[in-house]
Amino acid sequence: MTLSTKQKQFLKGLAHHLSPVVMLGGNGLTEGVLAEIDNALNHHELIKVKIAGADRETKQLIVDAIVRETQSEAVQKIGHVLVLFRPSEEKKIQLPR
Repeated sequence: MTLSTKQKQFLKGLAHHLSPVVMLGGNGLTEGVLAEIDNALNHHELIKVKIAGADRETKQLIVDAIVRETQSEAVQKIGHVLVLFRPSEEKKIQLPR
C-alpha cells in the first residue's frame, strides 16, 4: 500500500494532536515493542511512535524495520517521532482519493 501526497497530508493533520502511543527506550526494537505497535495499529490505525536516543542512521534502520514488520506505512518522521498508518478491517479512517 502506498499513500498519495494528498492522503499523507490528510493523515498528518489527523495525527497532529496525537501523543506517542509506543516509546522505544534503551533496549531498542524488541519483539515486545513490535507486538505493542502492531496491537496499537490494529486498534487505532494511526499512531505515533517515539524513538529515543539513536543516531540518524540507526533511527532510519529502526523505522524501516518497524514499517516492514508491521506492514504499515510511514506517514511522517519529525525528530524522534514517527507517525504510522495501517488500515484495519473496520476502516475507522476514511482516506481521500
